[in-house]
Amino acid sequence: MGGVQNPDVIVIGGGIAGASVAYELAADRAVLLLEAEPSLAMHSTGRSAATYIPGHGTATFRALIRASAARFPALAQELDAPPFLRPLTVVFTALDADGERELAALQREWSAEPDGPRPLTGAETDAACPGLRGSRAGAAVEAADADAIGLHGAYVRGLRRRGGRVVQGARVRGIARTGGGWRVETAQDAWTAPDVVAAAGAWTDRLAALAGVPGAGLQPYRRTIAISPCAVPAGMPMLIDAAERFYAKPEGDALLLSPSDETPVEPGDPRPDELDVALALERVEEALRLGLRSVRTAWAGLRTFAPDRDPVVGSRPEHPGFHFFAGHGGSGIESAPALAALGAAVVTGGPVPADIDVTPARVSCKRLLT
Repeated sequence: MGGVQNPDVIVIGGGIAGASVAYELAADRAVLLLEAEPSLAMHSTGRSAATYIPGHGTATFRALIRASAARFPALAQELDAPPFLRPLTVVFTALDADGERELAALQREWSAEPDGPRPLTGAETDAACPGLRGSRAGAAVEAADADAIGLHGAYVRGLRRRGGRVVQGARVRGIARTGGGWRVETAQDAWTAPDVVAAAGAWTDRLAALAGVPGAGLQPYRRTIAISPCAVPAGMPMLIDAAERFYAKPEGDALLLSPSDETPVEPGDPRPDELDVALALERVEEALRLGLRSVRTAWAGLRTFAPDRDPVVGSRPEHPGFHFFAGHGGSGIESAPALAALGAAVVTGGPVPADIDVTPARVSCKRLLT
């Protein structure tokens, strides 16, 4: 394996996507990880609600989340880290006709999932979530809180242990095809490598444009989260409105809550909208009657999706060596172990691990780049 002064792969983006795929690639490649910001995980990764929910997302993401279940504890052992997952019950509730329709659609999707949510009656749903009243139907799943920052930090330490190099404050300003691969320039330096992996979330299509590669139609959306102090009922699960109008989960002596907003925005550093914070308080209070009146803090993060909401992994034939690794949406943490292993297999042309029931064609950028 060559040294990092002459990397085999340049990964651009230091969030969970870039750190995880860089770690997997570094098993047998010399990897350079570039991060534009002065610190790692400043955007989506550091602002995630950080849950692991079987049955969440598209069929492709559900398969990746399922494959990640056994990989999380294996990674913790491999990276000498504490467990990344802590058990958490998640309850979905349908509070009105809209919720019932959405829940029925979700249950059809979940029907093929061996570990997906189990149906509940309205009374069972209310009983499963202290304080909840008026559910028409529901579902529950044994899920987990995820230590997003712990997982990210372990990946970075593991990358360095495998000989990878991490450069922060290295905003890419140019990517050009060379005879032997790609030249990547920052204000301070320039490197060439046979392969480049664009893993910069909301900024990934902008990197593609710098390289003269058509984008994947990636759209970032703002998601608002707030922390509201309250007397959290003992045994309270995470509660998700099936109609996607709110979610809430215990966070120490407070509730973490969100209006489940998806507001299209440009790549950047989003700020929480006061109306979205107020909506979260109003909707959760209406469901749980906990006396929520204020928030301790609020923030916003970016969730970036491809048009079909599946991840985008790999290169297009006319631009070999420039690989997308993006479109992780709201599942970047819970799918990271399996998705990173799949991404590394695509970049290197190696076999997909047998426990990952997702083919490279299923996530190929060729489905979007026409």
